Amino acid sequence: MGYTVGQVAGFAGVTVRTLHHYDEIGLLVPSERTHAGHRRYGDADLDRLQQILFHRELGFPLDEVATLLDDPEVDPRDHLRRQHEVLTARIEKLQQMAAAVEHAMEARRMGINLTPEERFEVFGDKDPEQYAEEAEQRWGGTEAYAESQRRTASYTKEDFKRMQAEVADWGERYDALMTAGEQPTGEAAMNMAEEHRQHICTWFYDCPYEMHQGLGEMYVSDDRFKAFYDATRPGLAEHLREAITANAARRRP
Repeated sequence: MGYTVGQVAGFAGVTVRTLHHYDEIGLLVPSERTHAGHRRYGDADLDRLQQILFHRELGFPLDEVATLLDDPEVDPRDHLRRQHEVLTARIEKLQQMAAAVEHAMEARRMGINLTPEERFEVFGDKDPEQYAEEAEQRWGGTEAYAESQRRTASYTKEDFKRMQAEVADWGERYDALMTAGEQPTGEAAMNMAEEHRQHICTWFYDCPYEMHQGLGEMYVSDDRFKAFYDATRPGLAEHLREAITANAARRRP
């Protein structure tokens, strides 16, 4: 007795109404009908439906599908070759689109939601992603890293510029503090260290004193971070590390 229209619709993932329409326009006429006039589809009908859906997925209009399937001069193997060519081209296009989306997602994930022009305006010749890969390797599994990514992903150009201005102002004042001969264990230096910690808490992630001490050690042990701080004033990285340690000690109960 073959398959009912409802069964075929379920097999193929189409609606009963679609199958009725294909029957009405002669695109897929069931090979059998019951005495009551109900449609019954055989295996050959299912093969034809598969071909129809292949062509529809590739964007062929119904009238062209009918011509392709009913033309006696067309070798069915040519159909398959053509379908393979079109599908391969579509896969390549989708892969390119997926790569573009992944690139956009990566940029978003790294917290730099700026146009190239805005990046240059804000960061100048300092690449904001210079340490991105290493940062992920070091802290990628931590809540602090995840929180930093969540926060910075929403920052605008104005946010980054304000952040940069705060860093520059802090650097100028720390330079003046060292010029005045302030010791890293003095109150003025400890206050600057606390301001440094609060800056991290405000812009990136919660930075407890113990974590802040770990960062201070890294500012000295990692040549690149040391160069960043010492560019403001030679010896600043070590002075700041000691100030961070002293500030953490005075906060302990």
